[in-house]
Amino acid sequence: MDASPFLAKLCNEPDYADQIVHVQELASRGARYAELAEPFPGPLLTALAGMEICDLYSHQARCIEEVRAGRNVAVVTSTASGKTLAYTLPVLERLLHDPRTTALFLYPTKALAQDQLRGLTRIAELSPDLGAIIRTGTYDGDTPASARRRLRDQGNVILTNPDMLHAGILPYHAKWSRFLGRLEFVVIDEIHAYRGIFGSNVANVVRRLRRICRHHGSEPRFILCSATIANPHEFAERLVGEPITLVDDDGSPRGPKRFVLWNPPFVDDGANMSRRSSHVEAHALLTKLMKARVQTICFSKARVVAELIHRYTAERLTREKPELAKLVRAYRGGYLPKERREIEKALFSGELLGVSSTNALELGIDIGTLDASIVVGFPSTVASLWQQAGRAGRGSEEAITFFVAYNDPIDQYLIRHPEYLFAQTPESAVIDPENPYILSGHLQCAAFELPLEPRDRDLFGGISGDLVRLLDEHGRTRRIDGKSYWANTDFPARAVNLRHISDDTYTIVEVPPDVGRGSAYRPKAGPEFVPPGRGEAKVIGNVDAISALELLYPEAVYLHDGDTYVVRHLDLEGKAAWVERRDVDYYTTPVLEQHVLLRETRETSEWAGATVGFGDATVTWFTSFFKKVQFFSVDSIGYGNLDLPPQHIDTTTFWITIPDELRRDLKIRGKNPIEGLAGVRNLLISVIPLWAMCDRADIGGTVDSKNLGKPTVFLYDRYPGGLGFVEHGFRRPAEIFRAALELVSECPCETGCPSCVGLPVLRPAQHQDPEVGGAWPIPDKEASLRILQALMESAPPAAPVLPGRPLPGDRKA
Repeated sequence: MDASPFLAKLCNEPDYADQIVHVQELASRGARYAELAEPFPGPLLTALAGMEICDLYSHQARCIEEVRAGRNVAVVTSTASGKTLAYTLPVLERLLHDPRTTALFLYPTKALAQDQLRGLTRIAELSPDLGAIIRTGTYDGDTPASARRRLRDQGNVILTNPDMLHAGILPYHAKWSRFLGRLEFVVIDEIHAYRGIFGSNVANVVRRLRRICRHHGSEPRFILCSATIANPHEFAERLVGEPITLVDDDGSPRGPKRFVLWNPPFVDDGANMSRRSSHVEAHALLTKLMKARVQTICFSKARVVAELIHRYTAERLTREKPELAKLVRAYRGGYLPKERREIEKALFSGELLGVSSTNALELGIDIGTLDASIVVGFPSTVASLWQQAGRAGRGSEEAITFFVAYNDPIDQYLIRHPEYLFAQTPESAVIDPENPYILSGHLQCAAFELPLEPRDRDLFGGISGDLVRLLDEHGRTRRIDGKSYWANTDFPARAVNLRHISDDTYTIVEVPPDVGRGSAYRPKAGPEFVPPGRGEAKVIGNVDAISALELLYPEAVYLHDGDTYVVRHLDLEGKAAWVERRDVDYYTTPVLEQHVLLRETRETSEWAGATVGFGDATVTWFTSFFKKVQFFSVDSIGYGNLDLPPQHIDTTTFWITIPDELRRDLKIRGKNPIEGLAGVRNLLISVIPLWAMCDRADIGGTVDSKNLGKPTVFLYDRYPGGLGFVEHGFRRPAEIFRAALELVSECPCETGCPSCVGLPVLRPAQHQDPEVGGAWPIPDKEASLRILQALMESAPPAAPVLPGRPLPGDRKA
């Protein structure tokens, strides 16, 4: 697309109010090619010719040569730079030499594996010699039993995901002896997705795979691919536990791009606190791009937001250009597989002009060449922002990306400091494979697969020896002749979910309006709900158990593909939510409460006159009530009370107790110390992710007096055992608090607003609207500012962290 005329037209629209605050022009880049030391065999050249590929990009050639030399490789280049060919070609070359060779391709999602299978199948179709030897397919939960057996017994290139490898292949490795005994290649694509708890789990699955391969007599090479992160070499080696050769000199071409920072205007007549809804702004941009026939993807952080923007856009197009209203869809987790495949196919073929998606389409699913992308709200990492922006401009044509900011601390900081986005090094990826909660589960899985031996410490780390002794003592394993054997009848892989705290799933079932209706719903008592009979109900989606209590509570409005459904009944025992399609003019968002119980103090120290500590805590949270929010606004039109069971996690916590004299000073100034600390808590939740490459929703916090007898800010990781996120606050308080002080000092508001001390979302943002947030008042900005100023005045001197230069890079890998 030609971006200049479109931007000029935007600026002349009646509803334009100087939303464009910065336009970054990214220059095009030419391709760089390289030749292989030895050319490919004829069948591969035939396939490449069929794809109209005459030359290899320099990074592709380098990767192929490293794999030929027997080394593990990590390819870290931009979106759409040909990484798939870089790992596929050397595998196929080896298969031509020895068809008995096997290869395992791992992808973070089933959808990506199925998408990559289409590309592999196309290569096989282009070269009859390759087609004769490739026996491939996806092995996942959607694969029929007969196809699974055929792949296991005959396949030589199997595409799967870590979850299936963990629970469906490794525990049954004896049946896979042919495949695993000949395994020469393990490809792990999109490794930047394997951060946090998911990546820590996957790292242990890889170690179990290496152990099983050793048992069957193979030692596969690893080929890893990633978008740009700060520590790719270190992270790749941490993920697989072996030395890695890094290939990061990108030889692919790139078309020109305009990157537009878009800030919704103020709507409160000079008070400069409330801005126009970011969702309304995003839907307006999506509508205008679609009317200009510009194929666009709009990314948002929450499922509810993806659905809202889709609904708003479809409604507006119905009024203004009805023939386009059916050419926009929503895409997110929770849709049924068939529905997702239909949307992907329609987007790839060009049938759809617009899609409103969560980060489910951030990864490398081939959805064709798009002209524009919209990113609503900072997606917690610079790496993810560039990955989403990279979905537009897959070719030499000009593309455009809009970043639509929320009225929250980090988004507004980025709006004020564009150089942070365009000069900042992407964040480091954080995993902790030796987290005891995670590692303990995988050691039990490993014992089920093969007896644990002392040499396994080389794979699982030094702490594994202590954990195995605990498993022996508690009867999970039995030690015989120096080895620990599995000593139970249960299946340990079932208890280890790689992605969620909970591995339960709730089914979402649509029922007709007159089915199962008892008395009128009372929020705490509820009706006697009669489940519908066969043929009266239809499954429309699913959700994990923890999210179910925040998304599918009674009277919640569930948004699905533009339609509104009201939850009639949540069956906690049957793990099902019964919903009824109903036209309403509002949506709902949950409000959560939380409590922290400090169980054990690991370390404490004095800093800037305050006491800082790090230890273990139990966090309890529950959905206490919900808000009804009018469509096309952020206005609440009602509330509903809930009585749902609480949920708990044992995790790690960082806390700070400010000096008594500082609290007295605040009171003398007429300020409430609790309000000031609440603002500090919110600022810390906003800035710590800049060091820890996590989502703000991965960190929780509260201000509490009952644990230590004084008002104290507690921050905690939202995962069992902790993953080292809030520990950054304890280890480097000067840098963290200085960043918080700079954020609040630069905000132009007077008394506090969502862009500085305003409350962040209390729970992960899959289901809670980031624009609405909690129902609590904004803390006192002046009190928060005074606390931070007093601490930094007492702290040892330190170099400024923000703005304008990369944050420290010495983060845990």
